Amino acid sequence: QVQLVESGGGLVQPGNSLTLSCVVSGGTFSNYGMGWFRQTPGKEREFVASINHVSTDMRYADSVKGRSTISRDMDKSTVHLQMNSLEPEDTAVYYCAASGTGWAWTVPSVYDYWGRGTQVTVSS
Repeated sequence: QVQLVESGGGLVQPGNSLTLSCVVSGGTFSNYGMGWFRQTPGKEREFVASINHVSTDMRYADSVKGRSTISRDMDKSTVHLQMNSLEPEDTAVYYCAASGTGWAWTVPSVYDYWGRGTQVTVSS
């Protein structure tokens, strides 16, 4: 059974940085395309960033492009999302997802596995 566990969320002041991590277990991490999505109450889940299985294709939402970096650590079966210059608008629950196709998808419907999410709150 594939499990994804996110960590690294919390309360951070505007302008600061945060790195989210997602550990994947129970499957073959090197086969998965990985994505990060976020959601706020009353809104649909929103794409943030994704990376393909060999780290040659990384994609970002316009809202985070230029201040975020997605990466994967094959040895630790972990995907990271570093976010800089955080804004109150970045406040959300952040979810990690895995796609068995290996591609860096930007839509949530194609992902096969999901974590439970980690809360990020950007506030002074």
